[in-house]
Amino acid sequence: MKIVIRDNEMGFVTKNGSFVKTIKAGTYHFSKRLGYEVEVEEMDYELDYDKIPYQVMIKDSEFADSTVKYDIPDGYIGYLYKNGKLLRAAVQKTEYVFWNVFDKYEIKLFSMEEDRIENVSKKMLDYTPVALYTTVSVGEGEKAILYVNNIRKEILEKGVYSYWNYNKKVTFNIYDTRQKQLDIVGQEILTKDKIGIRMNVACMYKIADVVTFSEKVTNIKEQLYAIAQLAIREIVGRYKLDEILELKETISKEIYEAIKQSEDMFCIEIITAGIKDIILPGEIREIMNSVLVAEKKAQANVIARREEVASTRSLLNTAKLMDENKTLYKLKELEYLERICDRVGDISINGNAGIVEQLGTLMG
Repeated sequence: MKIVIRDNEMGFVTKNGSFVKTIKAGTYHFSKRLGYEVEVEEMDYELDYDKIPYQVMIKDSEFADSTVKYDIPDGYIGYLYKNGKLLRAAVQKTEYVFWNVFDKYEIKLFSMEEDRIENVSKKMLDYTPVALYTTVSVGEGEKAILYVNNIRKEILEKGVYSYWNYNKKVTFNIYDTRQKQLDIVGQEILTKDKIGIRMNVACMYKIADVVTFSEKVTNIKEQLYAIAQLAIREIVGRYKLDEILELKETISKEIYEAIKQSEDMFCIEIITAGIKDIILPGEIREIMNSVLVAEKKAQANVIARREEVASTRSLLNTAKLMDENKTLYKLKELEYLERICDRVGDISINGNAGIVEQLGTLMG
């Protein structure tokens, strides 16, 4: 039996099923009658020959110099590099044997026993099965609480964090700590004078203590809405309609103070709260409009009378001054003559008198 081994190959020689040796490039002759068999494998990437245990073949110096073996212990993950370049995560098996002749293969090990993933690049994580790790992305104005096996581990600020899931359960909750608005709209309220109105109220709040908030509160909007709703009904019901319209700012402050008392209960900070809109019934709105029109008409009449009095007083004062001062009277006369001339196209005069006297005659 003639065997030809090329430069990139290695032959595995067995006799009667037992490993004898490995052979490299060259031409060889073996007798099948004596029980010899040769299998040839290309020395590229991972060793595929598995008929003989590695522990037996490693005793052959040629084989030992041409291969490298890596074991992946429990609790570790390996990343395979070829000539220094990352290829993939080595997670399919616990043992790997690579040809180490033309290319250099290396597996770098990282422990998954730790909680947070350290010294592992994003590219390495991209090759990692998603079941092995959890990534937490915390945005601007947010905080996250991390739990390991349902026990609070740490509070995370803005950033991206990754954690191993090996032999543990990693979960997290993200909370938006920025200012939020809660609108309490269309609240139907009966005033003290038994008039039904609707009211819209706005409330601004933000989370003050994330840890306590996560332990105490499940649905902040629903619970805060209920508290605000009760406060609005209680406070506004004490006032008559006219008082509500007149004291809107005062009532808003009362509502704010009432809602603010719930801060410790909900672990939040109430920033502001107040009335946005007061919606009156149709018939009440018509009455209010009629009253407003009457008030404006009365104000307009008062202003008109005031202006008439002022105008008359001014004329009286002017007349007294002209009566006492003939020169002033003459100047006033000339002023009116000037105004007349501005509006007259042609004026005919003769030489029997002065221009001023003739214009005066025209005025009678």
